[in-house]
Amino acid sequence: MRVALTTTALVLSTALALTTPLGRLLAQSPGKPAGPGQPITLLSDVQQADAKTGIVTATGNVQIFYPARGITATSAQAQYFSQERRIVLTGNVFVYQEGGNSLRGEVVTYFVDEERMEAFPYSTQQVESVYVIEDAGDGEEDTEESPPAVVETIPDLP
Repeated sequence: MRVALTTTALVLSTALALTTPLGRLLAQSPGKPAGPGQPITLLSDVQQADAKTGIVTATGNVQIFYPARGITATSAQAQYFSQERRIVLTGNVFVYQEGGNSLRGEVVTYFVDEERMEAFPYSTQQVESVYVIEDAGDGEEDTEESPPAVVETIPDLP
């Protein structure tokens, strides 16, 4: 059975992690931990769901919101392959995570169970990733002033 959805919103309540580029950097996000039942909101001009194949396709001005991981993504098209548990974003893909991490490319594939991602560039460009990495000393500065050094005078010997 193939169902065409012309609604602009579809909430997928699954244990999907939309993007974790190159390991788990983007998966490490502030907020509540991701787990089963965490919603992903998918907005697009047109959405189709095929129950037989388990493929959900969204086209036109695709926006994805995954609050559990602080992630938003945009693309021209997104497909979720439920049997393979992978998400493919195509066409001017931009993924952003709270805190400043981002990824830009032409095609981004996320393998849900492996927490692995592959990104491919536009034909004449490169994939662009921006990672915010805090220095070990960032975050907390020592604002407490040290007490002045106490200098003892030694009495003169008789």
